[in-house]
Amino acid sequence: MLYPTTSEVLRRRRLIMAGVAVALLLIAVVTYAVVAHRSASTTSPPSDDVAGAAAPNSGAGEQPAKLDPLTPTSDPETFAQQVARAIFAWDTTGMVSPADHVVQLVALADPTGESTPGLVGDLGNYLPTAEAWTVLAQYQTQQWLTITSLTTPTLWPQAVAQAGPTGLLPGTTAFTIDGVRHRWGVWEGEPVSSSHDITFTIFMVCGPSYPRCHLLRLSMLDKPLD
Repeated sequence: MLYPTTSEVLRRRRLIMAGVAVALLLIAVVTYAVVAHRSASTTSPPSDDVAGAAAPNSGAGEQPAKLDPLTPTSDPETFAQQVARAIFAWDTTGMVSPADHVVQLVALADPTGESTPGLVGDLGNYLPTAEAWTVLAQYQTQQWLTITSLTTPTLWPQAVAQAGPTGLLPGTTAFTIDGVRHRWGVWEGEPVSSSHDITFTIFMVCGPSYPRCHLLRLSMLDKPLD
C-alpha cells in the first residue's frame, strides 16, 4: 500500500493532536511553577489587594469576636447604605472571618430563601477568601467604604415592566451605589493606604411585601445595572 487510508490519516492526526495537548499542558505546568516560585520569593510591597485603607479608630486586637446584627429598617435608602457599608467594612486584625461577614449579610436575605444561594455567591465576589484573608492579616489590612451617591438605575423601571405584574414582589427595588473603597495596612512597619472608586447595584425588597427591607442580590462589582 503506497498511501495511507482515510482512517489511518485520521488516527495519525489524533495522535499528533494528543501529543500537542500533552506538550501544552507540560508548558503550562512549568510556567505556573516558575511564576509561583517568583511570587513567593518577591520582597516588593503588597499590592492594593494586600494592603489598603482601613477603618479609623480601630487597632489590632480591639475588634469584636463576632459581628453584631445589622439594624432592621423599612426605609429602602437607609437599608441600601447600611448593606453597602457592611459589605466593605472588614478588619483582619480582629477575631471575625469572611464567613462571619457572610452570615451577617445573609441574615438580611429574602425570608423565602429563594434568592439566598445566589446572594451567597454574590458576596463571595466581594469578600476575600479565607486564604486571602490570612495573607491580608499579615499586613493588618482593614477596609471601609465612603458612599458618594445612591441612585435608582435608569433601566430599573424597564426591568420592572418586563417582569410583569406577577414577576416581582411589591416593594422590590434597586439602588446603585457609587463610592470610594479605602484600605489601610502595615508594610515593613510603615502604614500604607489606598483608595479606589467603585460602583455596584443592590437589589432588595421592602414594604408593602415585608415590614422591613431584605437583601436579594448584588450586581458584579463595577458592573452596576445601568
